[in-house]
Amino acid sequence: MTLFSRDDCAHSHRVRFVLAEKNVNYEIAHVDPNRIPEDLIDLNPYQTVPTLVDRELVLYDPRVIMEYLDERFPHPPLMPVDPVSRARARLSLFRIEQDWYSLIDILETGTDKQADKARKMLRESVLSSADIFAALPYFLSEEFSLVDCSVAPVLWRLPLYGITLPPKQGRPIEKYAERMFKRRSFRKSLTEVELEMR
Repeated sequence: MTLFSRDDCAHSHRVRFVLAEKNVNYEIAHVDPNRIPEDLIDLNPYQTVPTLVDRELVLYDPRVIMEYLDERFPHPPLMPVDPVSRARARLSLFRIEQDWYSLIDILETGTDKQADKARKMLRESVLSSADIFAALPYFLSEEFSLVDCSVAPVLWRLPLYGITLPPKQGRPIEKYAERMFKRRSFRKSLTEVELEMR
């Protein structure tokens, strides 16, 4: 199993977090965005990371990769068993991608004006979720899940993007983040570049 990954990419990070949580052995192919490897060009029509290669199977959407890994390596399970809870988790993943990851993409590739707007929107969106972070031990759940694997890389990058949270309102988010960042699997998922972000 090989994961094409960028060292500073939040999308790649969440897949690495799942792989670490599952304790899966895999090879990592580090991708320089300015010099896309021929292998990746041949495998993925979009030439994006993360891209996972497992024997003859090639996957290149982060959410699809994460769900595949959860089904391929069922222990520990990172999605609820019952259909209603599972659907809710998938909807949470969708919303996190739409509301947070889309803004991260703008922060990393947009103009200064676009980045300033995205920074403000991301800060407000994360802060508006403070009650969710306070309600349960994990994001919308009693159990650690793929949703947490998507949320933690965003929170890790907030200082990098110049986003600070107010002490009182942001406290539940900071407490949640501290718990996630202490997980062995999260520490294992970090690249050297990501370690330097904080």
